[in-house]
Amino acid sequence: MKRELEIYVHIPFCVRKCDYCDFLSFPAAPETYREYAGALKREIRGFEDPGRYEVVSIYFGGGTPSLPDPELTVSVLDQILQKFCVREDAEITIECNPGTLTKEKLEIFRRAGFNRLSIGLQSADDSLLSKLGRIHTWEKFKAEYADARRAGFSNISVDLMYALPGQTCQVWRQTLEKVLDLSNEGCAADRPRGPEHISAYSLIIEEGTPFWDRYHEDAMTKARGDRPLFLPDEQAEDQMQKDLERTLQEAGMHRYEISNYALPGRESRHNTGYWIRREYAGFGLGASGQIGRERLRNTSDLAKYLEAEHPLQEVTQLSRDNEIEETMFLGLRRMEGVDLDRFEETFQMRAEDLYSEVIQQLTSTGLLEISRGHLKLTERGIEVSNLVMADFLLD
Repeated sequence: MKRELEIYVHIPFCVRKCDYCDFLSFPAAPETYREYAGALKREIRGFEDPGRYEVVSIYFGGGTPSLPDPELTVSVLDQILQKFCVREDAEITIECNPGTLTKEKLEIFRRAGFNRLSIGLQSADDSLLSKLGRIHTWEKFKAEYADARRAGFSNISVDLMYALPGQTCQVWRQTLEKVLDLSNEGCAADRPRGPEHISAYSLIIEEGTPFWDRYHEDAMTKARGDRPLFLPDEQAEDQMQKDLERTLQEAGMHRYEISNYALPGRESRHNTGYWIRREYAGFGLGASGQIGRERLRNTSDLAKYLEAEHPLQEVTQLSRDNEIEETMFLGLRRMEGVDLDRFEETFQMRAEDLYSEVIQQLTSTGLLEISRGHLKLTERGIEVSNLVMADFLLD
């Protein structure tokens, strides 16, 4: 019986790096795109023993995978389809940034087999988009969203960010309302308005970014519980999260992971695979994979990647404790929580026994609960999820 496998393809190129971004991404010349696509296909061809697997999802992330010539991107997808046994109903996603899409590109992507888009809007407020260093406006996004619907995409996810510098609760609510009111006219989907999926993240000020230079001290002020100058305070951020959940729930979406909301049946299958620790192969610059108990990571040096026959830089053997910790951390991110029967089947021990003191303490304080065979965060637990998850580290 074939094992399920996910595939991630990293496209690191972007028009310009956003001021908050610490991902492995950068601008490059078009000739580099072509060279990179060739290196990607070489790496994919070199994957050993693909016959063991059935691919259930493919995800092109970045960077901005919608930036290069679409025929190059499609040629990489074609190489995957030739190399692997891909399930007929596999979810095949491409990340897109507004300002890099055209009607023709979208039609090429759809014909090639991409069936899901993840579009990075971040905000519907143009002044905030400018502050973030984004290259698009709300109107540009809206036009490209409409083109995507007309091209036949009936599964679209939109990325949003909140707790941005200068953002108010009212501006955040307006973004939510505008996104949920997006027209789906001209597409085959039966949903009258709005996308099928929304990923929403509060801003994190990452070291090494322009935002770190501008707002790091403000973020520290906020973390101390004092009133920051530029960032929304903790009370405003909490209200934004409450507005997010209430508004999306009213629109028929449910929260299935800490930062992800979807219509029923439209949850991201690819990301869900990470959270349940399905095996995955990572292709491209700096890409990671997990095959069996090995964690694999490619070089992050572009010159080395383009030249290397085998760009693998690091192999880490996961210990049993590593796997248990990951199962708990990732499982608790999901609203349904950790499947306790599955945990016992996998590790031949009960999580309730291994973590008896931790579970007893966190359930008694109202941060965790056990329901229908799952250990999961309560609403209060979600608010301090990082602290809760840290308690599941094994000595």
